[in-house]
Amino acid sequence: MYPSLSTALFREVRPEFFRVLAGAKTGRLYVDALDALERAAELRVQGMERDDALALIEEAVEAHADVPLDESNPDSAALGTREKARAVFDALRHAGWLEEEERADWQRLVHFHPGGQALMQTLRRIAFPEGAVFSDKLVNVCTTLTRRGDAGDPLREEPWQHVESCVAALQEGIAELRGMQTAIERHTRQQLAVVTLKENLALLFDQFAERIGHACYAELVRSRLPLRLGEARRRVEELEYDAELLGKMQAELLRREPSLSPETAMARVRLRLEELADLLQSVVPVADAVDRRTAEFTRRSLARFRYLQETTSENRAHVQEFFETLNRHFAGKRVAELDAAGIEFPQLRIHDARLFAGVESLYSPRLRRVPGEIEPLDDEASEDQQDAAMRGLHAAMRDSMTVARANRFVEQLIPEPKASIRSGDIPLRCEEDLADLIACLLNARASDARYRVEVSREHADANGAEYDAKLSYQIERFTLTRK
Repeated sequence: MYPSLSTALFREVRPEFFRVLAGAKTGRLYVDALDALERAAELRVQGMERDDALALIEEAVEAHADVPLDESNPDSAALGTREKARAVFDALRHAGWLEEEERADWQRLVHFHPGGQALMQTLRRIAFPEGAVFSDKLVNVCTTLTRRGDAGDPLREEPWQHVESCVAALQEGIAELRGMQTAIERHTRQQLAVVTLKENLALLFDQFAERIGHACYAELVRSRLPLRLGEARRRVEELEYDAELLGKMQAELLRREPSLSPETAMARVRLRLEELADLLQSVVPVADAVDRRTAEFTRRSLARFRYLQETTSENRAHVQEFFETLNRHFAGKRVAELDAAGIEFPQLRIHDARLFAGVESLYSPRLRRVPGEIEPLDDEASEDQQDAAMRGLHAAMRDSMTVARANRFVEQLIPEPKASIRSGDIPLRCEEDLADLIACLLNARASDARYRVEVSREHADANGAEYDAKLSYQIERFTLTRK
């Protein structure tokens, strides 16, 4: 039987090992001193000299000059920096954090306890939590459990391996959701502590939106976990009654641990399936908690923004004073009727301020259109209606400025390929011909245009342009060439 955690723990370290971190005031000093010593110990694997260790402790003591070494004796705060550093060093050596080695050459080396290094790394992860993430672990579990069909069923091939990997992935995925929940709570506390609108908006858009809202929370919503988890739970229920798969998992467990009896192996298989089902069941409540925390953060951010806007906005006070002055002198009048001669208005800190919509009113109602009468349609259109629709369609296609219309115009105008014609020689008899020419100019750079337009001004040295009179219009001179 394994010993208890406390028995095994205090077999490795002394009780004073944790006591130096538990002081309400002195704990801060010892934590910073140990942080500096542990970082230095990583670079000096052979050990660091005692004077170097004392110098690092002195820096921490100077940063906490007002902290007494003995909380029951406030006068200990009056000790000198060097005396405090020696006292901290002796306390850490007595607690087991530091080990001092004396060599034959009278050199005294200090080593950091290996367990203390592991504990300091854990404390750093607590103090500086990593960014919230939501990877595809939970989605992969659902996909593995529900995959069937032509691609094969992984649970049929290696059931025990996939069940164990699903359990491990679910544990990591739930830990990610809880980390996301903790990160949102931390942002909420920070939002309640901000004192300016700039900090409020920076926390909302630069930190929360970038690290959580547009990253892991968006992935959580996109994954549609409730639907996937329901299918996965139903598959686990099927596994609990599938004798063939249960036998495969039992055989794999017996192969790994031959000392087990078949009954014990089967019991462990069923326990692992129950654990898998419980983990799947616990994902949705944690995801719902993340949703509630996100909504709470958004609500509190908006409330904090409104509060700061009401209490800290200097421009708001100036604008309010401006309109209060208007109300005192021109109550009941329209803005267009104001005569502000001889009245001193407060100076607005807005550059070049204008009423862009005019001064008739500060509010223009939205334009509303009266809906016209809708004529009911018959089930089938009559022949006259079909002919009218076809005529309208032909007219619309004929009048549209398409590249096909331009190509037809060029082919009729220039029958021979590679031939050219100047704009002054193009005959335009009516507005319809002018529309053909406009279509030709509009689609000259189209990839499927079977002609080329060259403007004489592009090749001339002078900046002036020449024009041709066509109908009642002036058209800049160009050359039309068929490809």
